[in-house]
Amino acid sequence: MITSTDLAQIPLFVDVEEAERQRLARKAADIHLVPGEFLIREGEEPPFFVILEGELEVLKNIVGQFRELGRHVAGEFSGETPIFMGVPQIVSVRALTPVRAARFERQQLQELVRDSPSAAEIIFSAMSTRTRMAQDMARATPSSRAYVIGSKYDNNCRAIRNFLAANRIQYNWKPTFDEPENAKLTVDIDRTTLLENPTVRQVAEALGYKTVPKHDQYDVVIAGAGPAGMAAAVYGASEGLRVLIVERFAAGGQAGTSSRIENYLGFPSGISGGELTERALKQAKQFGAEIIVKRNIEALELNTRGYCVKLDGGDLIAAGAILLVTGVDWHRMDDVPGMERLKGRGILYGASRHEVYGVRGKRVFIVGGGNSAGQAAVFFAGYASEVVILVRGAGLTLSMSQYLIDQIAARTNIRVEPYTQVSSVEGENYLEQIVTTTRSPEGEETTQMRDAGALFLMIGATANTSWLPEELERDPRGYICTGRDLTAWPLDREPFALETNLPGVFCAGDVRYGSIKRVASGVGEGSMAISFIHEYLALSETSALTTTT
Repeated sequence: MITSTDLAQIPLFVDVEEAERQRLARKAADIHLVPGEFLIREGEEPPFFVILEGELEVLKNIVGQFRELGRHVAGEFSGETPIFMGVPQIVSVRALTPVRAARFERQQLQELVRDSPSAAEIIFSAMSTRTRMAQDMARATPSSRAYVIGSKYDNNCRAIRNFLAANRIQYNWKPTFDEPENAKLTVDIDRTTLLENPTVRQVAEALGYKTVPKHDQYDVVIAGAGPAGMAAAVYGASEGLRVLIVERFAAGGQAGTSSRIENYLGFPSGISGGELTERALKQAKQFGAEIIVKRNIEALELNTRGYCVKLDGGDLIAAGAILLVTGVDWHRMDDVPGMERLKGRGILYGASRHEVYGVRGKRVFIVGGGNSAGQAAVFFAGYASEVVILVRGAGLTLSMSQYLIDQIAARTNIRVEPYTQVSSVEGENYLEQIVTTTRSPEGEETTQMRDAGALFLMIGATANTSWLPEELERDPRGYICTGRDLTAWPLDREPFALETNLPGVFCAGDVRYGSIKRVASGVGEGSMAISFIHEYLALSETSALTTTT
């Protein structure tokens, strides 16, 4: 409990009248921290803290790395700058020693500044000093962590750039125009590590990403770090489970590449898929979930300890339960003449934000009528001279949310062409033209060849589940069946709602048969799955795994 005597020892409150100190003390929260515990994290809603005992470090996430900016000791305070600027917390503050602090809400800080001229002078003087420090830090901050020199036509160079962009690592790219067989690729990380012709995994490891699990056994292994997987990681780790996420590329899945999600609950102004992913990833790590990237699960086996997953490279990881949230891949169009040859050379599956550098002032074509295609069209319209959406059907109303249809209609440089498909693509070294065929409902057919700066393919979805055991029940398209959709079940008990026909193997998100393809539903299913996994793990090993005789 904070007392007036506690506050009287702090320079900020020396000239504050006793009655006011008592009033403030009654409204303050008494915060105690152990070494390593965060007082507050960057991005959170900022309260005002006064340090009564101990020492803390002030940390700032600068291009993906924590940098120490200074220390707070007893007698000092923190939080006034973001409160008065009206922004989220701009630094993280972590205890170096046992710490005791008084926490005040925004209203108490405003009253202190209003009623005590001496306290106001101290607070605004500190705020002015910290603002100057922020300016100096901004000037000294590097613009990028990675510097890439590589061919515009090299798929490995593109894969590395996609990995950097998907993981929100700032980078600079100096393109060359060498053919891949003659191209040299170099990646400079933090101006300290120079990599020659690296793989994506080597780049990930140089950036500090974990690619090897810490343990050989977990309560639950989550295959995939899309919205469903990260939601499961947050709820699982927060409830005491040892959680491992295995992600083959980057957290976020297809949702992570969305330029702006405007129909997600709690974000009335919208949020980019990258920002939503970054917040979810931080949250999962705060609770202790472990994530490894650029690793694939090649096999899933049942042994005496439960389930075992085999990673590429041969690592074997035991798990009490498995959650499959691998998402889906874009439907491929390799049968279109020229498509396979020019893939990665102006033709891309999906559309990430960093592709804007290649579309400025160009005509861009997007194939697809779903929300992802609509979000990409609206985003690219701010950079491209023209965006053309090609739709096989009559229009967008059956497959796209109305808010996106309205935004597309309001953009003068976006055009929707119904009943239209790509019949071939042309270009010597890079995409130059596409041929489209339009078939009207009356049967009239029109073919056009037009210049194209980029072609983004965002149609349909494919469930990539061929690596899973043959006995795992799937529908004819590869989507995983669960719960009431199962046609066979080996145990006496009923399967849990998100449980597959392999007891202890659960599935959520887009790869699940019958799921709703939305970020919010994926998050909901991921969190629900953890509830069922808790129940499953609570069963005895015999009753959980023994099949009916």
